[in-house]
Amino acid sequence: MHRSSRTTSVDPAPIGPASSHPSRRRITARSAAVLGIAALLVSACSGEGGRADAGGGDDADRAGGVDTEERTVYLITHAVEGDTFWDYVRSGAEEAAAKDNINLVYNSHREGAQQAELIQSAIDAGADGIAVTMAKPDAMAPAVQRAIDADVPVVSLNAGEEEAFDAGAFAHFGQNESVAGEAVGEYLEEQDISHPICVIQEQGHVGLESRCDGIREVLPDTENLYVEGSDMTQVASTVRAKVDSADDADAIIGLGGPFTMTILEEVESSESDIPVGSFDLNADIAQAIVDGEILFAVDQQPWLQGYLAVDSLWLHFHGAFEPGGGLPVLTGPSIVDEGNAEAVLEFAGDGLR
Repeated sequence: MHRSSRTTSVDPAPIGPASSHPSRRRITARSAAVLGIAALLVSACSGEGGRADAGGGDDADRAGGVDTEERTVYLITHAVEGDTFWDYVRSGAEEAAAKDNINLVYNSHREGAQQAELIQSAIDAGADGIAVTMAKPDAMAPAVQRAIDADVPVVSLNAGEEEAFDAGAFAHFGQNESVAGEAVGEYLEEQDISHPICVIQEQGHVGLESRCDGIREVLPDTENLYVEGSDMTQVASTVRAKVDSADDADAIIGLGGPFTMTILEEVESSESDIPVGSFDLNADIAQAIVDGEILFAVDQQPWLQGYLAVDSLWLHFHGAFEPGGGLPVLTGPSIVDEGNAEAVLEFAGDGLR
């Protein structure tokens, strides 16, 4: 009989917080093949399962569950409080856990050193597997290696793909941020934009820096603006000061849904006509694109990242499978703009996009 999964959240000390587009950057044929693995994993492993109704329901009532031994998996991210992006990641992970008879323990901390401590705590608690983000790889890599040495399989998601593989993770699910940045640069170039401001909400985050660096590969006049993502008031004031003073900037790009919405508010209140774009997508961003308030968003499909990370560990437990064959399984980039935002909006409202 299938035993329903349990999801546990261990909260650390309080902290700060698809359709293809013709401009999407081409990737190698080998990487493109890996991209297809994501769809295969979902279709092959999900059976007839689906999301629970918004009103709740017993996980045991879901179709498509397994009757394999219950395992405990820790999902450890660098989520900042208030960033709704991570709600999508966690939701996807919970969906896979319910299907796979996995007891999912979720935890997060924005700082790499504290994430490393959470990995060690998971090892000490007898984790069967760990899924982790690697935004601060220098601090995280030794802890990941300790997990591998303790025979705890590790997969990574969202950030730090190269570093995660180097540390011993057997799979990575996410978006190549450099490729995504270049895709945005090409998109902006098509819109005759040459001097965008790229707003980074966490200095030292390798993924965020790579996004802006990727844009800069195409548009050399791209300017970085650093804000403190844990303090949205500071984000607003810093962005407003920049918008008021940067007469030559012709676009401003947020690197996360909540930050982009704050940027949009400041642009509108300043009565500036500078266009706003976004990395990452949520229902508010999708609606703003439909309404013509935001130019575009890059969707890396975070729900899918969480789902695939947990599901790949189940596959590893029951077959020693290693999806991707040593290459990242790409979940993005997908550029959402006025041409496809209506189609995406329906799923964004359901918490899937």
